[in-house]
Amino acid sequence: MKPLLKKDLSAFLKRFDGFKGAELRSFEIISPTIIKITLAVQDSAREFDWITIKLELSEIIDAKLLENSKLPHVDVSEGISIIFTQSQVAFGIGNYDNFSNITNSACYIKAASIKYQEDNY
Repeated sequence: MKPLLKKDLSAFLKRFDGFKGAELRSFEIISPTIIKITLAVQDSAREFDWITIKLELSEIIDAKLLENSKLPHVDVSEGISIIFTQSQVAFGIGNYDNFSNITNSACYIKAASIKYQEDNY
């Protein structure tokens, strides 16, 4: 897994078109402080082929998750939001522009750090 840094976030989201139309595959609770999210998304760097992206959020501060059985029904047409503060990062489904509003998402995670891994579809 590679750390996703604030300075790289814009290019990361642009490469995957903000994850608009992505497919949520799973939420995996690795431990009380680590959650892994698996998504399928089109990659502009690979001529828009579908790939799997795994996001791992560590040192969880707050979270609202959905059951994996409900994930195929989640509308990801607005993409995902990843928002950094000076000491935290937040992930949410939908288009959110600040850390406090992300709690309005149907699903969100606030943590201390985020990593990602690319994999085959």
